[in-house]
Amino acid sequence: MAASDDTPHFPRSASIDGYGNGGFAFADMSHRGSLLCLPDSIWAWDVTQPGQIDRYSLQRIFDAANRIDTLIVGTGTEVWIPPAPLRAALRGVNVVLDAMQTGPAIRTYNVMIGERRRVAAALIAVP
Repeated sequence: MAASDDTPHFPRSASIDGYGNGGFAFADMSHRGSLLCLPDSIWAWDVTQPGQIDRYSLQRIFDAANRIDTLIVGTGTEVWIPPAPLRAALRGVNVVLDAMQTGPAIRTYNVMIGERRRVAAALIAVP
């Protein structure tokens, strides 16, 4: 479900300091559930399994595509092959999709934001 602009969120990007137990730690805070990390904000994300990832669940990414070059998708503990139509839709807005399990996705995301790259992350929480 897409959220309105007044939905509570963290108003800047931040590296992910920890994960597990169904959530994440970042910016001296913790969050229970999945996250959608944009270049200028971090949002709660209602996705709990890779099969729920689609254009609708990634609408914030599409809306911010002019500020994003790469989308890192953390698929929890599952391996997920992104559907060709989703890859094509992201490619259509010049965003490269890179899917991997959540642990490696967090490490990749942290390196990329440390390099000040134009990266976003969609991270499914793991137990």
